Amino acid sequence: MENTNLAPTFLTSLLLQRCLASLLCLYAITIPHTQAFDYKDALSKSILYFEGQRSGYLPPNQRVTWRHHSGLSDGFPQGVDLVGGYYDAGDNVKFGLPMAFTITLLSWSVIEYGDQISDAGEYYHALDAIKWGTDYFIKCHTQPNVLWGQVGDGRSDHHCWQRPEDMTTGREAYKIDEKHPGSDLAGETAAAMAASSIVFRRANPHYSNLLLYHAKELFEFADKYRGKYDDSIEVVKGYYSSLSGYKDELLWAALWLYKATGEIVYFDYVIENAHSFGGVDWAMAEFSWDVKYAGVQIIASMLLEETMPKEDKQILHQYRLKAEYYICACLNKNKEQNVKRTPSGLMFIRPWNNLQYVTTATFLLTVYSDYLKLTNQGISCPQVSVGPDEIASFVKSQVHYILGSNPMNKSYLVGYGSDYPKRVHHRGASTVSYKVKDSFIGCTEGYHSWYGRQGPNPNVVIGAVVGGPDKNDGFEDGRGNFMQSEACTYNTAPLVGVFAKLHGSDKTMIVDYEINSG
Repeated sequence: MENTNLAPTFLTSLLLQRCLASLLCLYAITIPHTQAFDYKDALSKSILYFEGQRSGYLPPNQRVTWRHHSGLSDGFPQGVDLVGGYYDAGDNVKFGLPMAFTITLLSWSVIEYGDQISDAGEYYHALDAIKWGTDYFIKCHTQPNVLWGQVGDGRSDHHCWQRPEDMTTGREAYKIDEKHPGSDLAGETAAAMAASSIVFRRANPHYSNLLLYHAKELFEFADKYRGKYDDSIEVVKGYYSSLSGYKDELLWAALWLYKATGEIVYFDYVIENAHSFGGVDWAMAEFSWDVKYAGVQIIASMLLEETMPKEDKQILHQYRLKAEYYICACLNKNKEQNVKRTPSGLMFIRPWNNLQYVTTATFLLTVYSDYLKLTNQGISCPQVSVGPDEIASFVKSQVHYILGSNPMNKSYLVGYGSDYPKRVHHRGASTVSYKVKDSFIGCTEGYHSWYGRQGPNPNVVIGAVVGGPDKNDGFEDGRGNFMQSEACTYNTAPLVGVFAKLHGSDKTMIVDYEINSG
């Protein structure tokens, strides 16, 4: 009789516990650190951004509808078809080096987190974003030792404020060749095509092989005819000067070719040139379109295996020491060189477009944190050990800041959340859409009628990551404030992988809870 009477009480208690646990779990998942972040939405928007940066003939499935065809005669005066590719930022020039770096990081994101990107329904959109770039690189590589590296001139472009559909500025194309080398440009393009060849290996094997063919040829060109590309394409100086030189790109390209082919010749190149090219000598605190050393060191350190010859292991261990120096610098755990922080904790390297360094750092730290967790390892910073969970937690803090957990309560990912930059320094976004007004807007007319307007941009460049706040967490939302309000393709590209990883981790949390709670 007693058991019968207690049965309803026991069942009611169990149901209440399950209900309460589910609610608490839901609260914990949807409101981390008192603020909800929709990583899937952020991922979708970050991939969509690249459609707004397209040059050339836009396809029928173009989703950014305020854009139209542009740059349709690029390369024609030089007798080559250079239609396509991406505008790097808010201007209308096609710069080869940052474009290639963007494609390398997009490809790396898909290689590492393709399953999570697919789970979010964005896999083929991500492949489209990569292919828009690689199709253009194939056009640019017209001969084994010729690579077209730029279309347009930054100086004339910056004198005009025009939609890309209306461009009247010069569209001269510039190339590197045997007599005018550019190992950094050719090396980064080789890296992009090698990395993307891995992405397309299953989805499009023929295209993958074509990309690998170009990657190998470009690497051979870069290595045989050495020199800085801005000495050959001088008009790029002041915009994308190669301050780090070309040796980091040669190591970077060799590593990606090794990952794509498994051919020992590329691995040996990274080992044999480790010292002479600075791979194991340069201790870095940034990773960018210009400075690839930290990325080289991260990838090389993940190749270390016990079965390797002693000499190779020693070199790879030196790469690992430098990789971990970079991570410790980001975490503010080195004795001397560390990355500075704003009062609210955002990494701060320099005032001009600072978020590019934050997004690239979050990607490298995410990849390495996953590697450490998979191999059950940690790293040793001076006087302290750091595990993968601590690295992942720091990544979240930076991502959450970008998405709105900051003193301005503003998302620096355009289009995400309720408050984000409305006056992005971007010619196409700040000017009435060609689809709305197809009459010509002249060079100075754009400045008079659109650049100086006080209101928000008529078009939202969704998924753009702007330059971001200053060293004191301040941000001025104005088109004229290009140091903070201009967005670049290489700002957003690394976040594709980071958002995918965080989206996948959120789903894992839910599954783990459901399994453990019975």
